[in-house]
Amino acid sequence: MRKINRVFIIVLDSAGAGFLPDAADYGDLGANTLGHIGEAVGLTVPNMEALGLGNILPIRGVAPIQNPRGAWGKAASKSKGKDTTIGHWEIAGLVKESPLPTWPDGIPRDVVEAFEARIGRKTLANSVASGTEIIAQYGDEHVRTGFPICYTSADSVFQIAAHESVVPLDTLYEWCKIAREMLDVGRVIARPFIGERGAYQRTPNRHDYSLEPPGTTILDRLAAAGKPVIGVGKISDIFAARGISQSYPIKNNRDGMERTIALAEQEGSGLVFTNLVDFDMKYGHRRDVTGYRDALEEFDSMLPDLLGKLREDELLIITADHGCDPVFRGTDHTREYIPILAAGPAIQPCALGVRSTFADIASTVAEALLGTTDEGSFAGQILQGGA
Repeated sequence: MRKINRVFIIVLDSAGAGFLPDAADYGDLGANTLGHIGEAVGLTVPNMEALGLGNILPIRGVAPIQNPRGAWGKAASKSKGKDTTIGHWEIAGLVKESPLPTWPDGIPRDVVEAFEARIGRKTLANSVASGTEIIAQYGDEHVRTGFPICYTSADSVFQIAAHESVVPLDTLYEWCKIAREMLDVGRVIARPFIGERGAYQRTPNRHDYSLEPPGTTILDRLAAAGKPVIGVGKISDIFAARGISQSYPIKNNRDGMERTIALAEQEGSGLVFTNLVDFDMKYGHRRDVTGYRDALEEFDSMLPDLLGKLREDELLIITADHGCDPVFRGTDHTREYIPILAAGPAIQPCALGVRSTFADIASTVAEALLGTTDEGSFAGQILQGGA
């Protein structure tokens, strides 16, 4: 098997590849993020097409090709859930067999009262809501009173929105830390916004406060072996900074890709783990199918620059963490397969088939970088030959 010195994983946040067999249990039967984007507005991503994206599932505008330049497949989730935390933990090798708590009827009254007592002021909303809709609904009252807007979703989250001119970011972040101490939800999320009445908009100063992973991840294993783990985007937040040696926050997808490309230009080792959240946050939840399509095409246009900088001993894996079908009903994540594309000079193009768990990605990274033989690794398939 070829020797690998560094692996890049890029998570196209929410770019699902069709509903899972248990999708009906989540209300997601029929969801298909990538397929429905193609069906609705077409999709032109020649670089991912060349790696085999069209061989994974039918997407209008993305053809299956006879001899892809990459390895291609898709993976099912063994974890219970369909959110960012669960998805990334499983990609990193940690399967969560019991779901994280959710509040389908809104944030419970006892939670609200306890949180209000801790921060010394009342809160607004405390309902299940879309983030953009909730600040439109309660933004004026928040600006007038200074009361934070608290809300949740189908995911295991407690979100706190506040106008940056009303509540300083440091105060908002402190409130989130208090909520993190109190709650066992997957994530507490700071959602700052700006603007005037009728035109409020969220800012890039979002910050996620995640639970620590309840078991060992590939990040922990690499760190224990002295291998650097660099997080780009919200990776450090998702893993509560555990196993991360360096973190680069980003403003948007383009910024995330530019940072990843800059890292590829530098010699290095270990893992570079990138999350590109705009697909989910700006387009999936808002059911903006055209925006989602444009974001995928922008990512694809930047891919050759990254691929061109990979060294002989480097590997790129492109994947997702769940779905968020912009054509599907509602505004929540969708329970879907995730695509897997592997590329780089060392790659032996091949079909990876349907993997039984996202954790096969972690197993592959472990075999490539640590020399282990973890169950589910596809390193042996894609790294044949060489020294």
